[in-house]
Order: sequence, then C-alpha cells, then structure tokens
Amino acid sequence: MPPDAQQKIESYLSRLRQQLRGLHAEDAREIVEELRSHITDKVAASGEVTPAGVDTALALLGTPEELASQYTTDDLFTRAEVSRSPLRILESLFRWASLSVAGFLVLLTSIVGYFLGGALMWCAVLKLIHPQTAGLWVFSHGDDTEISLRLGFGSPPVGSRDVLGWWIVPLGLVVGCGLVLLTTHLALWCTRQYRKSLALPRR
Repeated sequence: MPPDAQQKIESYLSRLRQQLRGLHAEDAREIVEELRSHITDKVAASGEVTPAGVDTALALLGTPEELASQYTTDDLFTRAEVSRSPLRILESLFRWASLSVAGFLVLLTSIVGYFLGGALMWCAVLKLIHPQTAGLWVFSHGDDTEISLRLGFGSPPVGSRDVLGWWIVPLGLVVGCGLVLLTTHLALWCTRQYRKSLALPRR
C-alpha cells in the first residue's frame, strides 16, 4: 500500500482511538484492528490501492467521531443486555436518545414503564406499613372523578375511598413486576434492532 494511503488510514484510526477512551483498552484495541482490516479489505477489493480509494472507503464509514459514538453506544447496549439491569438499560437508552428520535421514544416509553411498575410495587409494600392511607384511591371533584395511587404519605382527600384495599398487595407486586419485565424485554428488543441497523464493521 502506498505510504500516503497508509498514512490516511492511520490518521483516521488514531482519531477514532482517541474517541474510544471511554471503552476498555482491550475493546478499543480490537475495534481499531477490526477497522484496519475492514478498510484494507475494502480498498483492496476496489482494485488499485490509491489515496482516493482510501478517502472513499473512509467516507463510507463516516467521521471517526460519529463511528466512535456508534461503537460506544453498541458497547453500552451489550453491557445492558448481559446485566438486564434497568439502570444499565436506561443508561444505554439515554445515549441512544442523544443520537436519534427513535432512541428518545424508546427511552420515554421505558421510563414510563419502569416508573409505573416501580410505583405499583412500592404501593404494595407500603400498604403493609400504611394500611389506612396507601393504595389505589378514587375521589371526586364535582363532576370529575380522579384515581390516585397513594403511597401512604399524607391523608387521603375527604370523600375518597380505597378501591382495592388489601388486594393492592398481590396485584401491585404481580402487575408491577410484570411491567418491569415487559419494559426490559421491549427495551432490549428495540436496542437489538438498532444494533442490527448500525451494521458496524466487524471481521
């Protein structure tokens, strides 16, 4: 390969390596090596190796900053899928949300799902501590009827009633856990589809 063409590749990979500082050193090294092999194969497949051919191959990859952001996001998704921790999943979704509208929508849906699931489970647990005030309450404001999931802090409004009573304990735990599991499954499925769409260069 001509020295000027090789220099273009090394300059690109050097910029990429700097942007991958948030990853483990071994992971960053593997990514750089994968890309070096990928770029070399692409340029060689086009025939004669020239600086112009290298420029074309690099342009198809995008800037080092854009590519590093995709690899970093992919790494977060991988860690989230292994741990299945809602916190790790939300961390990866926050990163995705900064890159696309689809990521923002998945993040918003996940936050709502985890919040509702967590609130139901907390309500079930706090019913044991605050049996007179925690639960699913209904109260009226004139012609309007409101439903409120209360965690037991403060007194319920005058004229309100606890709809489920002690049933909030099993229902809150079952439905709450179900919502958390469903949200986790949906979020991971969406991230897997996004990772497939990235089609990051790999050996």
